[in-house]
Amino acid sequence: MTSLENSPFTKGKLANLTLRNRIIRSGCFEGMCQEGKITDALIEHHRRVAQGGVGMTTVAYCSVSYDGRAFGHEMWMRPELIPDLKRLTEAVHKEGAAASIQIGHCGFFSNPKEIGRRPLGASVKFCLFRLSICEAMDEAQIAEKIEDFGRTAEQVKLAGFDAVEIHAGHGYLLSQFLSPWTNHRSDQYGGSLENRLRFPLAVIRRVRQGVGEGFPILIKMNVSDGFKGGLEIEEAVEVAKAFETAGASALVASCGFTAKTPIFMMRGNVPVKEMAANQSEWLLRLGMSMFGWFMVQRYRFDRLFLLKEALRFKNVVSIPVIYIGGVLRLEDISYVLSRGFEFVEVGRATVRDPDFVKKMESGEVVASDCDQCNRCIASMDAGGVYCVTASEGN
Repeated sequence: MTSLENSPFTKGKLANLTLRNRIIRSGCFEGMCQEGKITDALIEHHRRVAQGGVGMTTVAYCSVSYDGRAFGHEMWMRPELIPDLKRLTEAVHKEGAAASIQIGHCGFFSNPKEIGRRPLGASVKFCLFRLSICEAMDEAQIAEKIEDFGRTAEQVKLAGFDAVEIHAGHGYLLSQFLSPWTNHRSDQYGGSLENRLRFPLAVIRRVRQGVGEGFPILIKMNVSDGFKGGLEIEEAVEVAKAFETAGASALVASCGFTAKTPIFMMRGNVPVKEMAANQSEWLLRLGMSMFGWFMVQRYRFDRLFLLKEALRFKNVVSIPVIYIGGVLRLEDISYVLSRGFEFVEVGRATVRDPDFVKKMESGEVVASDCDQCNRCIASMDAGGVYCVTASEGN
């Protein structure tokens, strides 16, 4: 039984925003922005998730500039997108849910063929996934990206979004400045944690300036990069405290590094065959087929696999820490809420069944039957994310 105080189906507040329940659809890359545009498929995807009962759905991934993209089917923010994004937020609102959007920049694993230039990064770094070497950002470029984040936040607010999520984890650009593995700078943006924090904190402050007080700013960040030489929990705790001071409304405590430990953030199987088949470039298709098991490691899936680390965050900040990681059962959600977390994010369970939350609330199901095959990850590059297992009728 779920006690009322631990029920995910009670209202909750994020800054000035009230959500109808405590379950948020996490930012799961949809692969539905062909040519960087907002498609009807993307709008319907989030409308359907909203209809399925979540308190808020998160649109992912929106690059703050053209040069921050890894794929041609990723959006980058510009004024001409606002009317179609308004259609998306209005569709979500009609279903009774709130809408957030994840903003970020891929940094050193941006795709040179898509952006037409060498990728930007904290330091010069070879990216195995892209077979490219980025250039180290200079201070003018850093200042430009700070403004890009702020401008993007202002535009998504105009588009009717109820919250914005800054992506400062998973090895994206802000995470690259935080991680010792990618940041080897000797200037004011490198070396000590205080220096490595300088760029991400400036971004948060600029976004807060752009959206105003009371507007929810969520920050997805790492408790760990997932490998030796990366960001570890001890420094991550200090990052969490700094993010709160800079103006964050809530923290999403995640993990992993897209260009090095991509499955660490999700755990489960590695669908190498499907990932290779869905690559548009023959060289990547060949490389993934031959070396996929080496390039993408497998990590065992456990229920609530980030709870211990997320509690470390919760103990040092006063803003909500949103739990994510291994959430598939109603009893797990209730347990997380009983430990003092105010919200829980789910991803694959809502890809498997958009009505997952509604079915839990009605008592029809108590758990998702997602088996962590992760073939949904591969489907992102094949026209848009969907549950392959469900489409097969299993």
